[in-house]
Amino acid sequence: MKTFLHILLLLLLVSTIACGWLWYEATTFLETPPEKSGREVLFDVRPGAHLGQVAEALATAGLVTDARKFDLLTRYRQWENRLQAGRFALNTGWGPEQILDVLVNGRPVLFRITIPEGLSWWQTARLLAEAELVRFEDFQAVISDPDFLRHHGIPFATAEGFLMPDTYLLKKADNPDAAQLKAQSRTVANRMVENFWRRAAVLWPEGRRPDKAKLRQWTILASVVEKETAVDHERARVAGVYHNRLQRRMLLQADPTVIYGLGPSFDGNLRRKHLNDASNPYNTYQIPGLPPGPICSFGTAALAAAITPEKHDYLYFVAITDGGAHAFSTNLKEHNRAVRQYLQNRRSQP
Repeated sequence: MKTFLHILLLLLLVSTIACGWLWYEATTFLETPPEKSGREVLFDVRPGAHLGQVAEALATAGLVTDARKFDLLTRYRQWENRLQAGRFALNTGWGPEQILDVLVNGRPVLFRITIPEGLSWWQTARLLAEAELVRFEDFQAVISDPDFLRHHGIPFATAEGFLMPDTYLLKKADNPDAAQLKAQSRTVANRMVENFWRRAAVLWPEGRRPDKAKLRQWTILASVVEKETAVDHERARVAGVYHNRLQRRMLLQADPTVIYGLGPSFDGNLRRKHLNDASNPYNTYQIPGLPPGPICSFGTAALAAAITPEKHDYLYFVAITDGGAHAFSTNLKEHNRAVRQYLQNRRSQP
C-alpha cells in the first residue's frame, strides 16, 4: 500500500512540475517580446501560405521567439485558416498575441496579389475587384481611356496585353469612396502597364522600343502563343507556325482568338457556329491576318517567342493530350492524322 501511495505521490509531483513548467513556458512566450526596444518590420504573408510557413518566417524575421509555440497559439485560437495575405507593418516589441491579431484582423499595409499569365482584361479586373483593390467598372474605364492609352504608348482600343502578369503589392484605398476607388484603379493599371514596358525592354531587338507596326504584331502574336501552349520549349515553335501561316496568307485558325471575341459570356463550349461567325472580329477562321488586338496578358517568354519565332516548315499543330505538348505537322494530311490521334488519346483518358 505504501509503495502505491509513494508512486501516486511521485506521479502527482511530476505532473505538478510538468504543468508548472508548461505554464511558465507559455507565460514567458506570451508576455516576452523578442526585443524590448521594438523595431518595425514589414512582413509578407503570401496567398495560400500554410501556418507552419508563416510561423517559421515570423521567427526568422525576429517577430516571435518560437515558431512552434506561435503555431500552437494560432491553433488554440482556431485561427489557422484566417491568416490574411498581404504586407503587414509588425513590431519586434509586440507579443505573439498582438502579432497574431494583426495578421488575422488587421489591415495590411500592402496587399499581395498574383496576376497569372493568360488572363483577359475582364478576368484580371474581376480578380482585382474580388480582392477589393478596384471596382470592375472603374478599371474597365481606365484601361479603355484614350488618354491613358496614349500616355503609355498602347496602339489598341484597350490595354489588353499590356497588363503585365506578375505578383504585385498594392495598397487599398483608405476611404473607399467613389473618387478614391477611381484613383486606385488608375494607380493599379499604371503599375501593371509600366511593369510591362520595364520587363519588355530587355527583349526589344537592339534595345530599342519597336515601331507601332512591330509592337502591334508582336504583342498580338505573343498573346495567341500564351493561350495556345504552356510548354516552355514550344512557344517559339508555335510562334513559328503562325509566322509561316501569315507569310503564306493562310488563315490563322486559332481557337483562342474566336473565344476572346465571344467575350465574358463564353460558356466554355466552342461550337461550329462560332467558327463560322464572320461578324466576330477576332474570328481567325473567317478573317485573314492577325486579330485586331491582343487576347490576353502574356509573359515575357511568349513575347520573346513572338519576337524571335522558331524557323521551321510547320503549318499546323494539335495537342497530344489536353493541357500537354503538341504534335506539329508540315501538311494537312499529317495534321489530320495527329488530330485523329488526339481524339483517340482523349477518349482513352479516364
